[in-house]
Amino acid sequence: MTHSKRIIFFISDGTGITAKTLGHSLLTQFEQIKFDTVTIPYIKTAEQAQEAVDKINQTAKEGTRPIVFATLLDPAMRHIISTSNALFLDLFATFIQPLEYEFQTKSSHAIGKSHTVNTAYNERIEAINFALLHDDGQSYQRYEDADVILVGVSRSGKTPTCLYLAMQFGVFAANYPLTDDDIQTQALPEMLLPYREKLFGLTIQPDRLQKIRQERSPNSRYSSLAQCQLEVQKVEALYRQFKLPFINTTVTSVEEIATSILLNAKIERPMF
Repeated sequence: MTHSKRIIFFISDGTGITAKTLGHSLLTQFEQIKFDTVTIPYIKTAEQAQEAVDKINQTAKEGTRPIVFATLLDPAMRHIISTSNALFLDLFATFIQPLEYEFQTKSSHAIGKSHTVNTAYNERIEAINFALLHDDGQSYQRYEDADVILVGVSRSGKTPTCLYLAMQFGVFAANYPLTDDDIQTQALPEMLLPYREKLFGLTIQPDRLQKIRQERSPNSRYSSLAQCQLEVQKVEALYRQFKLPFINTTVTSVEEIATSILLNAKIERPMF
């Protein structure tokens, strides 16, 4: 039986990020169904696990039982949660057991463990600081250290993309807004010329750009549809003139934008 709305639980002995990430990836394949999600992290004791079961069971209705995505390493906790009136999907058991067999060794079963966590954390903090320092053309210092420099018209998505690249991948990403002068002269700003190989363009549909700008500066030339159309047309011509890779951000998620940038710029970051 198909239902228009289902309740989803993400349950973990850690933060729940892994359960949510894998769970959301699977749920996106069911666009016809709406989901209400509940995250229950840090399940450490039998009492906490039973409280989670009680909460799950309270939401269960005949024919519409909840779905539970769980990342629990303790077998006792997994058993308790599995007794709930829900479809129980044990994400760790699905993958850990085949990997143990393939590697011919037992996993550490360490909760929340991450390889080189301190190094990865420090890289991300440095990358975030770099993105903030080089946001919206505020500073041109250390452009030589940038992995990528995003360019585009104002409000085309450069800042959130840079911060996502920094937070998720430790990528040193700067961004520079292409102004009226740049667009009218159809020339790259002088400070960007030495870094052409690092440039990546963002563009956006003019009507969407107008709506975004209207919220920031209503009824101005900056937010007029005519100005947005002109800027987008000119900036895309500039990308083609200088053979810069670019992507349209109108209906593209920041995750997809970041992936395209990583692939085009051939930027690789360690998984752990």
